[in-house]
Amino acid sequence: MRRSAEHGFTLVELMVVVTVIALTSAIAMLAIPSRGRVAEEAARFAVRARAAHDLAIVGGRPTALWISGGGYGFDQRVDGGWIPIADKPLRVERWDERTRASTGATGRVRITFDTTGMTDRSADVRLVRGDDAATVTIAADGSVRVDG
Repeated sequence: MRRSAEHGFTLVELMVVVTVIALTSAIAMLAIPSRGRVAEEAARFAVRARAAHDLAIVGGRPTALWISGGGYGFDQRVDGGWIPIADKPLRVERWDERTRASTGATGRVRITFDTTGMTDRSADVRLVRGDDAATVTIAADGSVRVDG
Protein backbone atom coordinates (compact mmCIF):
# COMPACT_ATOMS: atom_id res chain seq x y z
CA MET A 1 0.00 0.00 0.00
CA ARG A 2 1.40 3.27 -1.09
CA ARG A 3 0.37 6.68 0.27
CA SER A 4 -0.08 9.38 -2.21
CA ALA A 5 0.90 13.00 -1.58
CA GLU A 6 -2.55 13.94 -2.79
CA HIS A 7 -4.21 12.80 0.45
CA GLY A 8 -4.20 15.39 3.26
CA PHE A 9 -2.89 18.93 3.64
CA THR A 10 0.64 20.27 3.55
CA LEU A 11 2.10 22.28 6.39
CA VAL A 12 2.13 25.40 4.24
CA GLU A 13 -1.59 25.06 3.50
CA LEU A 14 -2.39 24.68 7.20
CA MET A 15 -0.26 27.73 8.06
CA VAL A 16 -2.08 29.81 5.44
CA VAL A 17 -5.46 28.84 6.90
CA VAL A 18 -4.33 29.67 10.46
CA THR A 19 -2.98 33.05 9.28
CA VAL A 20 -6.25 33.90 7.55
CA ILE A 21 -8.22 33.00 10.68
CA ALA A 22 -5.89 35.11 12.86
CA LEU A 23 -6.18 38.14 10.57
CA THR A 24 -9.96 37.82 10.41
CA SER A 25 -10.13 37.63 14.21
CA ALA A 26 -7.91 40.69 14.59
CA ILE A 27 -10.07 42.71 12.20
CA ALA A 28 -13.21 41.65 14.05
CA MET A 29 -11.73 42.67 17.42
CA LEU A 30 -10.75 46.11 16.10
CA ALA A 31 -14.23 46.61 14.67
CA ILE A 32 -15.96 45.92 18.00
CA PRO A 33 -16.56 49.14 19.96
CA SER A 34 -14.66 49.61 23.21
CA ARG A 35 -17.79 49.64 25.39
CA GLY A 36 -16.44 47.19 27.97
CA ARG A 37 -13.39 49.19 28.90
CA VAL A 38 -14.92 51.34 31.64
CA ALA A 39 -16.68 48.25 32.99
CA GLU A 40 -13.29 46.53 33.21
CA GLU A 41 -11.84 49.49 35.11
CA ALA A 42 -14.84 49.44 37.46
CA ALA A 43 -14.38 45.70 38.00
CA ARG A 44 -10.67 46.17 38.85
CA PHE A 45 -11.57 48.91 41.32
CA ALA A 46 -14.29 46.74 42.90
CA VAL A 47 -11.93 43.79 43.31
CA ARG A 48 -9.34 46.00 45.01
CA ALA A 49 -11.98 47.50 47.30
CA ARG A 50 -13.05 43.98 48.26
CA ALA A 51 -9.38 43.08 48.89
CA ALA A 52 -9.14 46.02 51.32
CA HIS A 53 -12.27 44.70 53.06
CA ASP A 54 -10.69 41.25 53.37
CA LEU A 55 -7.35 42.69 54.54
CA ALA A 56 -9.09 44.55 57.36
CA ILE A 57 -10.66 41.32 58.59
CA VAL A 58 -7.70 38.98 58.12
CA GLY A 59 -5.08 41.51 59.23
CA GLY A 60 -7.10 42.64 62.24
CA ARG A 61 -6.47 46.33 61.41
CA PRO A 62 -8.80 48.95 59.97
CA THR A 63 -8.13 49.57 56.29
CA ALA A 64 -9.22 52.70 54.43
CA LEU A 65 -10.00 53.27 50.78
CA TRP A 66 -9.75 56.84 49.52
CA ILE A 67 -11.26 57.90 46.22
CA SER A 68 -10.70 61.10 44.26
CA GLY A 69 -11.32 62.34 40.75
CA GLY A 70 -7.78 61.36 39.80
CA GLY A 71 -7.55 57.89 41.32
CA TYR A 72 -7.75 55.87 44.51
CA GLY A 73 -5.54 54.29 47.13
CA PHE A 74 -5.49 52.38 50.38
CA ASP A 75 -4.21 53.10 53.89
CA GLN A 76 -3.92 50.86 56.93
CA ARG A 77 -4.13 51.89 60.58
CA VAL A 78 -0.79 51.20 62.30
CA ASP A 79 0.19 52.46 65.77
CA GLY A 80 -2.56 55.09 65.84
CA GLY A 81 -1.86 56.53 62.38
CA TRP A 82 -2.77 55.85 58.78
CA ILE A 83 0.03 54.40 56.65
CA PRO A 84 -0.32 54.16 52.84
CA ILE A 85 -0.24 50.59 51.53
CA ALA A 86 2.59 50.29 49.01
CA ASP A 87 2.12 46.61 48.08
CA LYS A 88 1.22 46.06 44.44
CA PRO A 89 -2.40 44.94 44.71
CA LEU A 90 -3.38 47.88 46.93
CA ARG A 91 -1.00 50.65 45.96
CA VAL A 92 -2.24 53.99 44.64
CA GLU A 93 -3.92 53.65 41.26
CA ARG A 94 -4.83 56.43 38.82
CA TRP A 95 -7.99 56.29 36.73
CA ASP A 96 -7.51 55.98 32.98
CA GLU A 97 -6.91 59.42 31.48
CA ARG A 98 -10.23 59.24 29.60
CA THR A 99 -12.22 58.18 32.67
CA ARG A 100 -14.05 60.65 34.89
CA ALA A 101 -14.86 59.48 38.41
CA SER A 102 -17.38 61.03 40.75
CA THR A 103 -18.62 60.13 44.20
CA GLY A 104 -21.21 62.85 44.64
CA ALA A 105 -18.97 64.60 47.16
CA THR A 106 -16.35 67.23 46.50
CA GLY A 107 -12.71 66.32 46.88
CA ARG A 108 -11.54 63.06 48.31
CA VAL A 109 -13.84 60.47 49.93
CA ARG A 110 -12.51 58.06 52.53
CA ILE A 111 -14.23 54.78 53.38
CA THR A 112 -12.89 52.81 56.34
CA PHE A 113 -13.34 49.06 56.71
CA ASP A 114 -13.22 47.99 60.37
CA THR A 115 -11.91 44.63 61.55
CA THR A 116 -15.35 43.05 61.07
CA GLY A 117 -15.55 44.24 57.45
CA MET A 118 -18.19 46.92 58.05
CA THR A 119 -17.67 50.41 56.63
CA ASP A 120 -18.08 53.78 58.27
CA ARG A 121 -20.14 54.96 55.27
CA SER A 122 -21.50 53.72 51.99
CA ALA A 123 -20.53 55.21 48.65
CA ASP A 124 -21.39 55.09 44.96
CA VAL A 125 -18.47 55.70 42.61
CA ARG A 126 -19.57 56.51 39.07
CA LEU A 127 -17.03 56.01 36.30
CA VAL A 128 -17.75 57.62 32.92
CA ARG A 129 -15.82 57.37 29.68
CA GLY A 130 -17.57 58.87 26.68
CA ASP A 131 -21.03 57.33 26.41
CA ASP A 132 -20.08 54.37 28.60
CA ALA A 133 -20.58 54.36 32.39
CA ALA A 134 -20.41 52.02 35.35
CA THR A 135 -21.16 52.48 39.04
CA VAL A 136 -19.37 50.73 41.89
CA THR A 137 -21.42 50.60 45.09
CA ILE A 138 -19.71 50.04 48.43
CA ALA A 139 -22.37 49.31 51.05
CA ALA A 140 -22.22 49.82 54.80
CA ASP A 141 -21.92 46.05 55.32
CA GLY A 142 -18.69 46.05 53.25
CA SER A 143 -20.15 44.47 50.14
CA VAL A 144 -18.99 45.79 46.78
CA ARG A 145 -21.12 45.65 43.61
CA VAL A 146 -20.60 46.83 40.03
CA ASP A 147 -23.58 48.06 37.99
CA GLY A 148 -23.26 48.84 34.30
